[in-house]
Amino acid sequence: MSKTTVQDVSTEPEPGPQSRHTADEPRTVGGSRAFALLLVITGAAGLLAAWVITLDKFKILEAKARGETFTPSCSLNPIVSCGSVMESEQASVFGFPNPMLGLVAYGIVICVGMSLLARARFPRWYWLTFNAGTLFGVGFCTWLMIQSLYEINALCLWCSLAWVATIVMFWYLTSFNVRNGFLPAPAGLRNFLGEFTWVLPVTHVGIIVMLIMTRWGSQLWA
Repeated sequence: MSKTTVQDVSTEPEPGPQSRHTADEPRTVGGSRAFALLLVITGAAGLLAAWVITLDKFKILEAKARGETFTPSCSLNPIVSCGSVMESEQASVFGFPNPMLGLVAYGIVICVGMSLLARARFPRWYWLTFNAGTLFGVGFCTWLMIQSLYEINALCLWCSLAWVATIVMFWYLTSFNVRNGFLPAPAGLRNFLGEFTWVLPVTHVGIIVMLIMTRWGSQLWA
């Protein structure tokens, strides 16, 4: 069985002499088909989560207007309770439901992935701007996770899907930028990312799972 490395997932071969940029032209870089698909899949997963949460949020508001109560299908028990998270103050931190931001952000990720599938190439500023956006996304998801665990005291499964999608796309995009020289890093780190980028999102998600289990343990399934 052949071994698939992270380099196969997120980089493409260096262009030949005939296609190299001139001194007056900024270097542009595309991504492999696998990297493009990773962006499309993680963007689609985040978009699905944002879409479902948005629909449920509207249903909750409509039910309240009628003097009724709507319970989202992912509210399984007092701990795994999407409704509790959606009705919290943290769910509208910018003055509108958080998933509406996700509808835009994850849609952009899908567009970037589809562009790469069409063999598009982008300059350094584009990749760094994209990376900054995913960094904001990871930071925001981390804040929401802390709020869910220690303030709201409830877990939303659709939110968790969005967290994982954002974490995966952030680490693979950061690895892509490091290995293409857009982010400064020592050669040892570039070599590590060429083979073991997967370690970073797996470790990150593993820490979140550990925190969730430490916080609630068997109560998740009660």
